[in-house]
Amino acid sequence: MEKKKKKKKSHFPFRLNLLFFSVFVLFSILILRLGFVQIVYGENFKRELERKEDVTIHNPVPRGKMLDRDYRVIVDNIPKSAITYTYMGESQTQMIETAEKLAKLIEKDTKKVTLRDMKDFWILKYPDLAEEKITDEEREKFKEKELKNADIYQFKLDRITGERIVNEDGLVTVTEEDTDLGMLTEGDLEVLAIYREFSSGYKYTQQIVKNEDVTPEEYAIVSENLQSLPGVDTTTDWERAYSYESTLKSILGGVTKSDEGLPAERLDHYLSMGYNRNDRVGKSQLELQYEEVLHGTKAKVRTVTDKQGNVVETQVVSDGNRGKDLVLTVDMDLQLQVEKIIEEELWALKKLPGTTLLDRAYVVLMDPKSGEVLTMAGKRIFKNEKTGEPEMWDDALGTFTMTYNVGSAIKGATILTGYKTGAITPGQRFNDAPIQIARSPVKGSWTYLGTVNDIEALKLSSNVYMFHTAIRIGEGYYRPNQPLPLKPQAWQTVRNNFAAFGLGVKTGIDLPNEGTGVTGNQTLPGLLMDLVIGQYDTYSPMQLAQYVSTIANGGYRMKPHLVKEIREPVDDGTEEIGPVFQTIQPTVLNTLDLQPGWMDRVHLGFKKVFQEPGGTAYPYFQGVTYDPAGKTGTAEAFYDGPERWRFGKEPPAVINLSLVSYAPSTNPEVAMAVLVPWAYQGDSENKANFRIGRRVMDTYFQLKGQ
Repeated sequence: MEKKKKKKKSHFPFRLNLLFFSVFVLFSILILRLGFVQIVYGENFKRELERKEDVTIHNPVPRGKMLDRDYRVIVDNIPKSAITYTYMGESQTQMIETAEKLAKLIEKDTKKVTLRDMKDFWILKYPDLAEEKITDEEREKFKEKELKNADIYQFKLDRITGERIVNEDGLVTVTEEDTDLGMLTEGDLEVLAIYREFSSGYKYTQQIVKNEDVTPEEYAIVSENLQSLPGVDTTTDWERAYSYESTLKSILGGVTKSDEGLPAERLDHYLSMGYNRNDRVGKSQLELQYEEVLHGTKAKVRTVTDKQGNVVETQVVSDGNRGKDLVLTVDMDLQLQVEKIIEEELWALKKLPGTTLLDRAYVVLMDPKSGEVLTMAGKRIFKNEKTGEPEMWDDALGTFTMTYNVGSAIKGATILTGYKTGAITPGQRFNDAPIQIARSPVKGSWTYLGTVNDIEALKLSSNVYMFHTAIRIGEGYYRPNQPLPLKPQAWQTVRNNFAAFGLGVKTGIDLPNEGTGVTGNQTLPGLLMDLVIGQYDTYSPMQLAQYVSTIANGGYRMKPHLVKEIREPVDDGTEEIGPVFQTIQPTVLNTLDLQPGWMDRVHLGFKKVFQEPGGTAYPYFQGVTYDPAGKTGTAEAFYDGPERWRFGKEPPAVINLSLVSYAPSTNPEVAMAVLVPWAYQGDSENKANFRIGRRVMDTYFQLKGQ
């Protein structure tokens, strides 16, 4: 029998299993290795990746300029050397080390160093001594979580001895050497002042360390040592320069300082617009109103840092562009002349009897057809606190923020309101005899004027004509020595119509914080009569200018504006201005709803005021060649100025003087408002409104001729 051959056993399953096992072991090793790398070296690799990330730093650029209507520079930027610091994530220790190095190269003012700054710095400099300020009992409470880190730190601050003292030279010193703060030397305080600037900035934002009085030597030596000063750089900063010094400065506005940061009240707004927290921004008036135009586009610098946060590579992505330029409607030659007139007249008027309370005057000149403000001038007399002598200050701001009783200047609005409501008809006549309401003082004109019509009432400034107009608007019936009931809606009717001229409402001028005036809240019949002659509600010089412009141009309330054009910046070192970015077009806010001929009668009455014998302005404007028209105003008021505290509850009675005008009367090119609050008191009298108004109008047409 043939032996069967044994079947040969296959090794394939064994080898396959061995392969799978080997793969499993290798993958296990790989997973373990990845886990080990992630846990042990993860942070190092993360920092390595972060080192290669591009960080873009936005550096501020100079603001746009401001120019007058003839392109003369009013506000510019003056370049100046600056030393900056950009926080890139360094530790406190690294920042202090850099501050110590920098303190050896520059001189840093220590005036801004506070007592709290000194205590914080002392804790950093002497941590062991600071720990000794904490008792064992307090440490136990901290371990048991009865006290927090903030509590322990506050204990240290409270127990540090020593005070902050500023000597006669303005330098910060400390008390005796045996105090804790006495351990800080003058050199330490200088380091602290620099470190304070370092730590006040935000990550990846440039912070000014020193930009005042940086000497060429300081700038050069810091530039040479930048490699050993991480985060520090030398650059060119700027500050605002005013070509005409204080002229119009209160209107031009101000800019925050480099160490102020964004205003808290508008912080969220600016952050949403991409601003850094330490950016400088406009904080008042034109600088604030046109911030987004003036601010410019920031320069972009891309940086690469090493593991310690040191900058190892920089690349300028874009240089940025300074802000756009504002071309204003103001004529600086005219502005300067008008301010000079106000100053001269105020000083002269102060020498007259009864003018002890007179301290200010305002003038606004406007193009009645476009709303362009040609001049807005105001001056105030202040007493110098050190010398006790009076000084003249710019108060152009008061032309639209301060309001006063203005008197008869607004009677043109009263007449047109009377026409529109049907209270009076063109040519209607009233006897100018004084009005006597029961249990009220007699109310009359400045003198008895006979029987007058609407035009004569404007020319001669009849109060009684306006009183009868107000009575009819209120649907009342006047009987001497009897009560005079009027419908309450008469008040709103008058004010609504006055608002159509710009009286008692915002004019819309392109400046913040405009005042609208004080509206009386009583509704006695006699007060409605005061309202229609400008002796109840209060108005600003800018409102008067808009009002008279509305009459001058035939019934269009134009929005006053100070900016004429916005221009692209040019930085090629020439005197050329950039191309037009935007032209501010005239804006009609509303149109008066008038029948034909109504405005013509007011125009004629206003012309007679200035050009016909008997007109209240005729003695002061007779003979001029520029064909003026307008209205005068005298208001009885009570003093409410800075010396109000002297008089207790009974302020003295004063007279406010006003004047509104336009010229030429047939085709007006300029409208004027003059307001002199508290011009005189008692039996004294002066013609401040005429003296200033005549000289201003003469000056305008003289400059035009030149």
